[in-house]
Amino acid sequence: MKDPGRLLTAMVTPFDEKGEVDYQQARKLALALLDSGSEGLVVVGTTGESPTLNREEELRLFAEVKSAVGDRGAVIAGTGSNNTVEAIAATRGAEKAGVDGCLLVVPYYNKPTQEGLYQHFKAIAESTSLPCIPYNVPSRTVTSLSVETAIRLSQIDNIIGVKEASGNLENIARIISGTKNFRVWSGNDTDTLLILAVGGYGVISVASHLVGKQINEMIYSFLNGQTDKAAEIHRRLLPLVNALFVVSNPIPVKYAVNHAGFNVGKPRLPLTEPDEKTAALIRDTMKDYRIDLPV
Repeated sequence: MKDPGRLLTAMVTPFDEKGEVDYQQARKLALALLDSGSEGLVVVGTTGESPTLNREEELRLFAEVKSAVGDRGAVIAGTGSNNTVEAIAATRGAEKAGVDGCLLVVPYYNKPTQEGLYQHFKAIAESTSLPCIPYNVPSRTVTSLSVETAIRLSQIDNIIGVKEASGNLENIARIISGTKNFRVWSGNDTDTLLILAVGGYGVISVASHLVGKQINEMIYSFLNGQTDKAAEIHRRLLPLVNALFVVSNPIPVKYAVNHAGFNVGKPRLPLTEPDEKTAALIRDTMKDYRIDLPV
């Protein structure tokens, strides 16, 4: 299986002035992100506004981004759903589009049991040859993937790791202790260094739209034993990360990428652009940082 990389960007989906997906700009953004420190991309995740994209748009985005990227980096398709049958169909479609793996969010709204979560992810994994990464984000899904369920899932050959956005470092450490060759990517930019410190693998990042080279440097500084340097980078980036989550993601990061000079358009309703107070906070915070994204 292709290693997805330690730093993946949860890529925004560019829209044009009419609110349609701008596939050409998505191709350009994918390459720009790889040029600025990212090793792979997650397409049509939360940050990519998956709730408001239809299946046709999703499949074309997977194919367009993979075509642009080629072998330069992994393309991980967000194909999760709270409907197992739909998630299987989306995953099979993504595999046909040529992606390198799938990100599968914990089912939301219907609140399955842990056995239901296990059977859900198992069924999707068995439907594809792609590497699969469950995504635990209880702030959005309500239901949380337990340590025990994550360890059970790790025994399925093509479930290669988990994106952990629970913020529960004790549980994350227990997952790492209870598994073998099972990667844990941070799902929160604020937790990346902390998860690395307990044996985690990397991050699926939002802030890497702007400071990918710096996040990459933090990860590899830590891995190379330069813990003081990694900690300094972590502390320095925290105000920017916090500004990118001052309201619901991806509202701030889309505004920030546009402000940096790379046009990705407005969010789709029900998300809106930030109000002026929020926008001013984002702009003022960005002034203190070197922006790695080439524009």
